[in-house]
Amino acid sequence: MNSSLWGQDSENVTGNCSIDGFKRSVYPATYLLTFTLGLMGGAVSLCSFVSLIRTKGRLTAVNLYMLNLLVSDLMLVCSLPFRAAYYLMGSNWIFGDVTCRVISFVFYINMYSSIYFLMVLSVMRYLAITHPYKYVQLQSSRSSWVVCLLVWVVVSLASTPLLGAGSVQDRGHTRCLDLAKKNVDTIVKMNYASVFLGFVLPFAVISFCYVFVVHSLLKPREVRGPKRPCYRKSCALVVIVLAIFFICFLPYHVVRILFLHAEWQLTRNVYASSCHYIEGLHKAAVVTLCLAVANSCLDPLLFFFAGENFWKFCNRKGKLVPKSRNVLRKMVNMPNTELQELKA
Repeated sequence: MNSSLWGQDSENVTGNCSIDGFKRSVYPATYLLTFTLGLMGGAVSLCSFVSLIRTKGRLTAVNLYMLNLLVSDLMLVCSLPFRAAYYLMGSNWIFGDVTCRVISFVFYINMYSSIYFLMVLSVMRYLAITHPYKYVQLQSSRSSWVVCLLVWVVVSLASTPLLGAGSVQDRGHTRCLDLAKKNVDTIVKMNYASVFLGFVLPFAVISFCYVFVVHSLLKPREVRGPKRPCYRKSCALVVIVLAIFFICFLPYHVVRILFLHAEWQLTRNVYASSCHYIEGLHKAAVVTLCLAVANSCLDPLLFFFAGENFWKFCNRKGKLVPKSRNVLRKMVNMPNTELQELKA
């Protein structure tokens, strides 16, 4: 199969409706900006986790899931300079066949591992509010390691077809990250399965969890004062996770379905007389791919709002959080208990 099963860096199968200029303008700038922001946010977050391990000697289940989410983001971020260089050199891949396969593999590993770790975090947040004792048990158990391993194994196995084929020679260029005419029928069928298992199902679970979370947070409470910001903070976490799905993942999967359907029709010359529709889909695929890649920049917001450990790390470093922000930091910090760590 082609190294980009679902046209992740969309190239038309006929070559008659090329948007190479558009891709050369959009992809490198987006990839390099995402690389810079994602690497900075990821480095700070990683330092906070290392500091947490040194001080406490262990990670709670929630922190372990967040650490795995961070590792997934850093994998994608480190692959972006290769993607940018490919388009800056006129869609000519110079990094070798193995690297081409790995770069495509890493993209899907990041996307679907991120989706599943966000789902697991949402389930944990749901348990913290509806079944707090069960949540405390899970926080201290080793089952979280099994969950992390299961996510990585399942996502990796599902993405292994991307390692089956690499770069190809095309008119004097070495192509990578493009969708070819070959195997379009099979790719379209696989796409429907991946969209359901990799996006629709996790998003349904997340939506179910957050309906109960928001319902609980909106209930009138007699407690006032210091505890109220914790509930506002929980709402902020809900907004961040849903924003990541609606901004990064939903547009990409919707356009991918339309794009592959159009590619399948192109093989049957449905659009032989006009490129207007297919060009629009190609450009939409470029934009939504950039949004999907941007999830590696938005995920650090979860570490920021997840609160106490990140702020304690920043407070120790001093330079990262100005003293003038002490009042704001106190407002958003959570009580120092395992249960409040996720509910807040």
